[in-house]
Amino acid sequence: MDLIFVCRDALMNSAIANIGLALEAKKAGMDAGVLFTEEALYAIAGESFRWSPLFQGRDIRAKISKNATATGIEVGNQKDSRWTDLSRLLDLARGKGVHLLACPLWVQILDLKERIPSQLVLMEREVFFKELKGAKVIGGF
Repeated sequence: MDLIFVCRDALMNSAIANIGLALEAKKAGMDAGVLFTEEALYAIAGESFRWSPLFQGRDIRAKISKNATATGIEVGNQKDSRWTDLSRLLDLARGKGVHLLACPLWVQILDLKERIPSQLVLMEREVFFKELKGAKVIGGF
C-alpha cells in the first residue's frame, strides 16, 4: 500500500474526509486505504458516529452530504441526499479498490471481531504489519 489514512475519531466528517481522500488518492493511481481504529472502529461496528461541533446543525450536515455526494464521495442517502449513509460510502470505496482495514489491536481490545462490517478487512497482526510496511501514514482527519 502506498498511502494509509487513519480514522480514529467517531466523527462522520472525519470518516467522510478519510475515505474521500483515499478515493482521490486511488484516482491519482495510488494504492490507498483507510485504517479504522479506536472510537471510529467502535462506531463502524454498530455504534453511532457524531459530527464535530461546527457541523452539528441540520443545514450544514445536509450541505456536506449533498455536496460530497455530488463530487463523487457518495455518502448521501439514496432516498434523501440530505442524510448520510456511511455504508454506501464504504461500498463505493471498496468497489473502487480502497483498502478498508479494521485495526487488529483495537478489535481485540474492544472485542469486536464478530461485529466488523463486511466492507472492512481484519488481518492478523503479522499480515497487517507486512501490508503496511512502506506505506505513508496520514493520521487524524
